[in-house]
Amino acid sequence: IRKNLWKKKGYWAALKAFSLAKSLSTGNSKSFLYKN
Repeated sequence: IRKNLWKKKGYWAALKAFSLAKSLSTGNSKSFLYKN
């Protein structure tokens, strides 16, 4: 059960990191900050 939890946490962390990098590459860091 714990391994699944860590997998989910890692997935969401990667998703957030990806959206952050995406927004930075497009120069939309402000909209990313407002979304969170």
